[in-house]
Formats: sequence, structure tokens, C-alpha cells
Amino acid sequence: MQVGSVTTPFGRRPMTLALVKGQLATADIKPGKSVDKWKVFRDACEARIVLGLTDRALSVLNALLSFYPEQQLSDERGLIVFPSNNQLTVRAHGITGTTLRRHLAALVDAGLIIRKDSPNGKRYAHKDGSGSIKDAFGFSLAPMLARSEELAHMAQQVAADRKALRLTKERLSICLRDVRKLISAAVEEGAAGDWGMIEEHYIGLMARVPKSPTAADMEPVAEEMEMLREEIINLLEMQVNSEKTDGNAVQNERHIQNSNTESIYESEPRSEKEQGAKSSQAIRVLREPIKAFPLGMVLKACPDIAMYGPGGTVACWRDLMSAAVVVRSMLGVSPSAYEEACVAMTAENAAVAMACILERSSFINSAGGYLRDLTKRAELGGFSLGPMLMALLKANGERSQRAG
Repeated sequence: MQVGSVTTPFGRRPMTLALVKGQLATADIKPGKSVDKWKVFRDACEARIVLGLTDRALSVLNALLSFYPEQQLSDERGLIVFPSNNQLTVRAHGITGTTLRRHLAALVDAGLIIRKDSPNGKRYAHKDGSGSIKDAFGFSLAPMLARSEELAHMAQQVAADRKALRLTKERLSICLRDVRKLISAAVEEGAAGDWGMIEEHYIGLMARVPKSPTAADMEPVAEEMEMLREEIINLLEMQVNSEKTDGNAVQNERHIQNSNTESIYESEPRSEKEQGAKSSQAIRVLREPIKAFPLGMVLKACPDIAMYGPGGTVACWRDLMSAAVVVRSMLGVSPSAYEEACVAMTAENAAVAMACILERSSFINSAGGYLRDLTKRAELGGFSLGPMLMALLKANGERSQRAG
């Protein structure tokens, strides 16, 4: 029985431990095992990238399998084929001798076939009196029988990876289209926002997609692009709501002036402080609250905040807000300044702002003054956390690349 035996190649071809290992592995074939040779071939074709094989090498394997007389690969019928190079050349669509030898070597290295060379390197068979093959020298197909389950699993994994890549490409393609058109519309119509920085981030994300990407390469890019799209939509929604509420305010003011001559709009506030308080209160009523961003995005952009959470981690928004209170005290931000930020931005977004300030604390002289400035801009409707988070995401990504 040729299965499991170890043979060395003829001539100058070297013997390696990998070849020994591959030949010994065929000894584990269960007695009576058989498999459709073309099914195993299709699995090998599907997994060719993993196996490191080219299309031409698979054509040579197809030719070798065509010399096996049975449909089912089985040790009981023998697993050696012994065609000459001329015969293989014909069935491999006229491949040249040099190319044929190179691809045969590739199939051996990939562990799909084993050489069983005769003393003089020729391929032939010994037959008994009844014409049955007693012994043969050529190429053993035993590895394909022994590895049939492994090859099937590899093929399934390759198919799953290809599907994941296709779906990720679709997600990213749609997101790229949305972001590109939304940025163009915002710039053309003069929407408020730092569109230059957003455009720069968009171009940077596109540059991170390699020429031949895998799903693992594209998934983080797709996630960041979706975050960028969400930020753009938030900015545009704020713009739309601002225009809508401003229009309603003007309408309501005209209605009050026409219907009530004793209205508060005809009397002056008693002090500048009271006037400012009323103006601030009116703005808070009219402006749409800043929307919270995904917690995962915040922690990716501001990883330093996590160590101040309960137990040194931030697992939910409550943890982030607790951490922000600790950071507020550490950075010298007054309770009143933080309370005003919570009113103007919502508590969640005030916590995000503190996380951003912590991340950039080495560049900020006064954390309290910086937070008050952000609060004032938020009250006026001219502030969004998105650009800050995007800039920090980009900076942290560049630091990771340099560290790698």
C-alpha cells in the first residue's frame, strides 16, 4: 500500500521535513474512505489563494485528476497516476514543459500531491497477470483524499470572507456616496460647520483603503465613515432645525406685537443681566439639543477618560458621566461651569466635551475657560462635538500607526 509511505524525490530535487510531514499525514486516512475527486478539486480551486496556487497550477491538477480512472478517490483502488509530461501537456491546454514542472512543484509544496519517483525518475506501473496495477510510480493523490474535510472547510471560509468583503464594500460604497454628496450640498448652500476639516477627514479615510483590501481592512474604515456621515447629518439637522425655529420665533413675535400691545417685547428688561438671562433662555428653548455620539466612538477618540471611570473602566454612559465629574475636579473646572455645559449640551455631551478636553489638556491653558467657550457656542447653536471627536480619532490613528 502506497498510502503513508515516505519516499524521496529523484535527481536534484531536495527532500524537506514538510514533505515528510505531508507524506506521513496520509497514513491517517480511514480505511474505506472515499470522496468525489471533482468536489475536492472545486474546494481546492475555491481555496487557491490560501493554498498559494495559481490558475495554471489548478489546470495541471485538473489534468492529473483526469488520469485517475474512477470518480471516487479511494485507497482501495490505488491513488497513483503516472502520465508522461507530454500527456499532461496536452490535457493542461498546451502548457510548456518548464511551466509544467514549476506548477507540479507548486502542487507538491501546497500538499495536494506527493511524488512517488521510480529509481530512474520515469512514471510507469507494474501490473499482475490479471492486468491489475500492483505498484506504480508517478504522483500520489492521497493528500487530496486525506485533506478533503480540511479543503472543504477552507473553501467555506474563503466563501464567507468573500461575502463579508462584498457586504463591507457595499456599505462603504453607499457611505462614501452619501458623505460626498452631503458635504457638497452643505458647502454649496452655506451650511454652518467646519466642512474643510470634514472634507480632509473624508479624504484621509479614503486613502486608508488598500488596493486589494480584505474585510478586516475595510471594516474599521466603514465604521469611521458611517460615524462621519452621522456627524454630517447631525450638523445639517441642527441647521434645518435652527432655520425652522428662527422662522417660528419671528412669526410668533409679529403675532404678539400685533395682538398684545402690553407684551414683554415692548418693555425693556430691568438690567443687562436680566436681558442676557432671557436671551440665553430663549436660545435654549429654540435650539435643538446636541445629539450624543456612540459611546464606542467617544472612547476610541478619548481613551484617557476610561481610567477615571468606576473601577478604571467606562462601560456605559453613566460611567462616562461619573468619570467626567472626576476629570472636571482634577482639571480645575468649577461646578457652575460644568453645570452650565450640561444645560446647554445635555449631560452626556458635557461629559464627552470633558473627555475631549482631557485628551487635549496639554494644549489647553484653562480647561474651565475652554469649557465655558464651548458652552457659549452651544447656546448660540454654532457648536458640534463631531469635529473635535473626528480630529482626535484621526490623531489617535496616526499615533497608533507610528507606534506600529
